[in-house]
Amino acid sequence: MYDMRQIIADKLTKAFAPTRLEVIDESAQHAGHAGAREGGQSHFYVEITAPAFADMNRVARQRAVNAVLAEELTGQIHALRMKVDAG
Repeated sequence: MYDMRQIIADKLTKAFAPTRLEVIDESAQHAGHAGAREGGQSHFYVEITAPAFADMNRVARQRAVNAVLAEELTGQIHALRMKVDAG
């Protein structure tokens, strides 16, 4: 079985070389809601800090994260909350 949390962490690490990265599976909090899947791995919270975001505003930072995770966001991930900082 795949580990979406690890896939997210690996992709973000490769793309942004973060100084801080936390990926939390919040799927259990959404059980029974739209988009929630049996077995979870559909709702995530990401906190990432990386110098790569230094010249970006908040929206550009979030778009950059979404672009890296585009394949997952059109498939397995139903919801992604995030806090993105340049550090």
